[in-house]
Amino acid sequence: MYLITNGNIITEETILEGFDLLIQNDRIAKIVCKGEHVPDAGTEVIDAGGGFITPGMIDIHSDYIEHMTAPRPTSLIDFRLSLRETEKELIAHGITTMYHSLSIFKSIDYKYRPIREPENVRKLIDLIDETHSSKHLVRHRFHARFEIDNLDEVDNLKSYIAEEKVHLVSFMDHTPGQGQYRDLEVYKKTIRGYNDITDENIDLIISEHQTKQKLTVEAIREIAEMAKARNIAIASHDDDSLEKVDLVQSFGTAISEFPITLEIARKAKEKGMFTVAGAPNVILGGSHSGNLSAEEAVKDGCIDILCSDYYPASMLHAVFQLAGPRREDLAEMFKLVTLHPARAVNIDSEIGSIREGKKADLLIIERLEPDQFPVITAVMVDGKLIQKTNYRI
Repeated sequence: MYLITNGNIITEETILEGFDLLIQNDRIAKIVCKGEHVPDAGTEVIDAGGGFITPGMIDIHSDYIEHMTAPRPTSLIDFRLSLRETEKELIAHGITTMYHSLSIFKSIDYKYRPIREPENVRKLIDLIDETHSSKHLVRHRFHARFEIDNLDEVDNLKSYIAEEKVHLVSFMDHTPGQGQYRDLEVYKKTIRGYNDITDENIDLIISEHQTKQKLTVEAIREIAEMAKARNIAIASHDDDSLEKVDLVQSFGTAISEFPITLEIARKAKEKGMFTVAGAPNVILGGSHSGNLSAEEAVKDGCIDILCSDYYPASMLHAVFQLAGPRREDLAEMFKLVTLHPARAVNIDSEIGSIREGKKADLLIIERLEPDQFPVITAVMVDGKLIQKTNYRI
């Protein structure tokens, strides 16, 4: 049993001052007035030091594990080591539930990643699944990012779903001329950033992609139905038109990841979909692809969720940056990385907010002087204190 005291508790509705949090086994047992519960010898008291007590953050889209397993095109680190080291980093950034977004690509023209080879994807999926019944720090989940031209891997994706190893499915189309790369000049610049390649060869690549065979809507719908039958959420990726939003929702998509423009994000919201933007977009001041400004969209009210995308540290800093000096805004901004993603992937009955009876996935966040830099000083998952950090002068 733990008693967390001397903190500001961020709930679904507000920030509570003058209250203590009682943790029993793996659950939030009670929120009580400060000093009301007198701890006995079996209760460990945690002093929050005047910091914020928040839910653990839930990251539903991050390919960081790909970077940890393949930091260089010719370097493939042991997968078990990579997963263990990754979770140690995640808790330092306050991420207690991670949906590892493994890409199931057919090919990529500008940056080869050996982790995206089918046999390596399978190994990592199996390792993620193993964590559920072995010692681990955070909740590891698998987000299947499926590129719709990868016809050879459809059966494998179905197998992963049938084996209950998938926790989120997103359908992606990175064909140049639409979606993320609707601006062909941005696509060309991206390729040139990785390779020394002629304009003629880039034009050939574009032509090949624009004429390749893709999954039919009926085939996508079949996969989506398999997932929905198992309560697995469906996401679309880089929605770039009102027509596409209508189409993807027709086969049960509940999440629009990285809508390209403010208009598209608003449309997705109007249709009842959850909308996702990258936290790096917030701290960088805009999209690296020239698309939607996440900060503008959050302030507009048409983005529900922030994900780390490729930079785990970004979620914590994006929340505090968006809240600014207005303390009353912080509770609302924290929903972008806690309650809203939990609702989007159907796990909010257990985690995502501080409420009596829910799992005790908690953070203590302090702000360092003189610049009010937010830092994680304690992390709890399933009612277990798994990290405590003491900053010194």
